Amino acid sequence: MRAQNYFASHPAFTHDEFLASRAEPAGRSPRTADSLLALHLAAGRLIRVKRGLYASVPPGASADAFVVDPYLVATKVSPDAVVAYHAALQFHGKTYSVWHRYTVLSRLRVRPHSFQGNEFTAVRPPAALRDREDLGGGVVDIPHAGGLVRLTTLERTLVDLLDAPALGGGWEEVWRSLETVEFFDLGAIVLHVERLGSALAAARVGFFLEQHRDELFVEEKHLKPLRALAPRHARYLDRSREPGKLVKGWNLIVPERVLNRTWAEVA
Repeated sequence: MRAQNYFASHPAFTHDEFLASRAEPAGRSPRTADSLLALHLAAGRLIRVKRGLYASVPPGASADAFVVDPYLVATKVSPDAVVAYHAALQFHGKTYSVWHRYTVLSRLRVRPHSFQGNEFTAVRPPAALRDREDLGGGVVDIPHAGGLVRLTTLERTLVDLLDAPALGGGWEEVWRSLETVEFFDLGAIVLHVERLGSALAAARVGFFLEQHRDELFVEEKHLKPLRALAPRHARYLDRSREPGKLVKGWNLIVPERVLNRTWAEVA
């Protein structure tokens, strides 16, 4: 495939991906590929996002002014990157606030970097999911901006955010964001919690679903397996041990502001 044809069909790509596209049938050397990339960078047909990661500039656009889609960048920050947490929810159009911080799941250690005013960070999946296929499942590829974005589903994202609320901006941002979702596959949520195997996450997810029972059409069959996984002794909703009221069904001490969603009173 000619280089310019490759660029036209790959709005964001890594050095290794480009090299692989050149390997057959001619068996071109890495040095030739590097020379081509340097040539097209100098001509303004490519933008270097970071070392080993490039974005294609459409014909007629200026490399100095072209804005690269951040979700395409996030998907390429490592070979196994999965857009997750607040960034995944934002891709789905379901966040309370718009962020310019994009978090991905990756087994690899990836240095944070900034590009065009956006921040990209990678976090390792929970230990229980790290060696599973697709980092535990609930991962989809969605066509976007001429490429593919690899990200967590709404159901996986709910579980991930309630397991690690700091990556969603804290309880208010997480709660308000999840409340904008009109429908979840509740069976898939239960499955993700079971795969995660965290008692605290089970209680948090169960409490959230029970609190939104009517809106999300939650039935006892969805809550029962989560109760079975919930802690046997009282646990704080937040790791900071913020005081609150014990919700006995989940053995969860929930702060007043979350229990009664008092932030809505001052919105």
